[in-house]
Amino acid sequence: MLMVFIDNKDGNVWDISQIVADVTWKTSRIGKAGSLSLTLIKNSPDQDQSFKYANGDIVYVQMQDGTKVFYGYIFSIDGGKDEAVKITCYDQLRYLMASDTYVFSNVTASEVVKQIATDFKLKLGRVDDTGYKIPTMSEDNQKLMDIICKALDLTLINSGKNHVLFDDFGALSVRNVEDFSLDFIIGDYSLMTDYSHKVSIDSDTYNRVKLYRDNKVTGKRDAYIAQDSANMAKWGVLQLSQSVDEEMNEAQISELLDALITLKNRETKSLKVEAIGDIRVRAGRYVRIQIEEYGINQPFLVDECSHSFDGVDHTMSLELKMI
Repeated sequence: MLMVFIDNKDGNVWDISQIVADVTWKTSRIGKAGSLSLTLIKNSPDQDQSFKYANGDIVYVQMQDGTKVFYGYIFSIDGGKDEAVKITCYDQLRYLMASDTYVFSNVTASEVVKQIATDFKLKLGRVDDTGYKIPTMSEDNQKLMDIICKALDLTLINSGKNHVLFDDFGALSVRNVEDFSLDFIIGDYSLMTDYSHKVSIDSDTYNRVKLYRDNKVTGKRDAYIAQDSANMAKWGVLQLSQSVDEEMNEAQISELLDALITLKNRETKSLKVEAIGDIRVRAGRYVRIQIEEYGINQPFLVDECSHSFDGVDHTMSLELKMI
């Protein structure tokens, strides 16, 4: 059973488990705060007359066995004459929607997260060392979330290490996805109730990568190219073009080219899976999927995850990506 509480921040904590319905918890791997939506039934017969709720109040959720699920804040209350009130809450990542200007030099993505969390008084949890030192990052009036995502992207491109930022029950955390995998299977004979499968070259697939750098000495633009001729013949030319820092040397540019063509020169494979709910599944975690029809038996990274609770029923919808 799901336990839901509201903390008014004035010393009152209310157990509202018996007067809520249609609880949905959503997490995204990239660029979105975790959210909790629920329907609260107001004016129930056994409701304390002093019970109240307002934007900014803390809402936290846990399973009956104490497993922590969600910790966040009320951001909208949608009510009327009807007794059903719809409440939407977001976790701490919502505050990363603020914008600011930052100039970083020789920092890791972990250090970027820590700096922003300190500046905006956000609580930090476990933050793994992302390792790769980003030479420079200059961000003018950008969303804090976008700045962090860019730092994590640069880390993936240059080191091959993939990390996920998430709110761990009220604390910002960064984990290496390789160390954040789940030890069970979702598939034909385990939890899964429905699925759809997609293979595409329409999104984030490139078989030709062109990097360019402005040369102050010659006054010209230097170009560096890596390509896969076989895939170009098969798919047509799918080019990714982007600038590189003027301070990068040719060896560093060559290394970046190799990393990008390795990362981008392939079909993207995605799955959508409906399953019986398991609260351990959230965006940013690896889970093994088995589907005989498509010969699938491998770990997939959870891109989007939605848990729905209706009484004792618990289901989940997953959008998965093979990395």
